[in-house]
Amino acid sequence: MSSSGTTARLLPGGPVAEQVLAEVAEAVAGLRASGVTPALATVLVGDDDASAGYIRIKQRQAAELGFASPHVHLPGSASQADLHAVLEDFNADKGVHGVLVQYPIPGHLDYDRGLAVLDPDKDVDGMHPVNMGRLALGLPGPLPCTPAGIEALLAFHGVPVSGREVVILGRGATLGRPLAMLLAQKRPTANAAVTVVHTGVADWPRYTRRAEILVAAAGVPGIVQPEHVRPGAVVVGGGVRYEGRRLLPDVDESCAEVAGAITPRVGGVGPTTVAMLFRNAVRAAQRASGLG
Repeated sequence: MSSSGTTARLLPGGPVAEQVLAEVAEAVAGLRASGVTPALATVLVGDDDASAGYIRIKQRQAAELGFASPHVHLPGSASQADLHAVLEDFNADKGVHGVLVQYPIPGHLDYDRGLAVLDPDKDVDGMHPVNMGRLALGLPGPLPCTPAGIEALLAFHGVPVSGREVVILGRGATLGRPLAMLLAQKRPTANAAVTVVHTGVADWPRYTRRAEILVAAAGVPGIVQPEHVRPGAVVVGGGVRYEGRRLLPDVDESCAEVAGAITPRVGGVGPTTVAMLFRNAVRAAQRASGLG
């Protein structure tokens, strides 16, 4: 347990991602040896520099792992029908096993409507309504990447979860809600007592201060301060906001003086999220090829 003036043990995501991506590379090699080249398609709408950069990073990673990576770049003026047409083409292409639509997309387009068009078995983000339903029911399917990455991060670093009290600050569809479902499932790396709280609850610190594992997922910079953390708790910073390219995390760095273990400001949940995307993609290729 940490006390004032000491620093918490860091829980970096990089080593977790390396382990997951090594497993992905092995699976890709097996597929290619069977004559199947796994393919992760990407879709970019508009000319946002940050989004284009994220696509390039994912394409480089795909190439390193042995994936094919077909890409479609639609202009910022593209219509909803244009986006749907691209997704329907990828749905019909048996050589494409996973599809990623880089978020955000231009404001005149509806991301959720586009996602609903995508074949749920090709949804590498794990965010299609069908896949969220599979998660809720405990059925197999692609898992939302950030929640799955957090479970893997805790397991990798030997943080016991089963039977412990987890409090998630944030109820968003990409992190808070799916993570709550994931960590409540009966599995050695989950099986927790999970409470979801949010900024609409005036006394939310009452809940976070009792957490053995606290996951910040609010997307409010600096919302979690040392006084909100139980001494010795495990703190995972999942929520971030960007100011230009500057990352603004939910968890103030001074929380390391109170926590027993904490994810770093940079290089915590981010690397594991990307790794889980590729894990979803290779598993989609295995299922589609009957080799999973």
